[in-house]
Amino acid sequence: QAFFCLLLCVPWGSSCPPSCQCTERAGAKAVLCSSRHLEEIPKDIPKDAVFLKLDANSITRIPSNAFRHLSRLEELDLSRNAIEKIDRAAFKGVAAGLRTLDLSSNRIRSIPKEALLALNAKLRLANNPWHCECALQEVLWEARLDPDSVQDITCHTAPREEYVGKSLLQVLDAGVNFCSVRQRTTDVAMFITMFGWFAMVIVYVICYVRHNREDTCKHVDYLKSLPSTQGHAE
Repeated sequence: QAFFCLLLCVPWGSSCPPSCQCTERAGAKAVLCSSRHLEEIPKDIPKDAVFLKLDANSITRIPSNAFRHLSRLEELDLSRNAIEKIDRAAFKGVAAGLRTLDLSSNRIRSIPKEALLALNAKLRLANNPWHCECALQEVLWEARLDPDSVQDITCHTAPREEYVGKSLLQVLDAGVNFCSVRQRTTDVAMFITMFGWFAMVIVYVICYVRHNREDTCKHVDYLKSLPSTQGHAE
């Protein structure tokens, strides 16, 4: 924060979004759009921006390729917005260079793991109404989370009531595996489907055999009802 304050002292002569303030210091270019009542990400952010602050706005969604043209971006602050949806390719184009990404204090319940696992950035995901599930568990284990905020990733909703309100890390440390729960559910669904098909085949075979048996019995009865050859000969 102190660094951003210093950047404010030096004006940036190049183009800048009208709702933002752009500054430069020691070659580091920053676009400061904090608390500007923005409802979406500005589309005219300079390509050579290194720091981008979009915190304390009303942004609700991060669409695909939202920052793709910002190849030099290193720090991105999206905290304290109203973000509910993040597309799978939201951070495409900046994944390699981004060093920090702050998504804390939003309205994020779930997020495609593909959107975050490709990042090398340190992530802040605290204070969101998370639904604890397999995808969030995979993000926790594989992404680079900020250690100072990981305890604040809590389960707002979960498959079991006993997990609600608890830190996701605490739940996982207790031995819970949301991914194995999903796998068991998938296995049960596959078993039920296979059993249903097997039952249909059995019913078909039984009906087929019964139908043929009835036809055979009718044919035999018909043959018995015919006058015998021997009787005609006499």
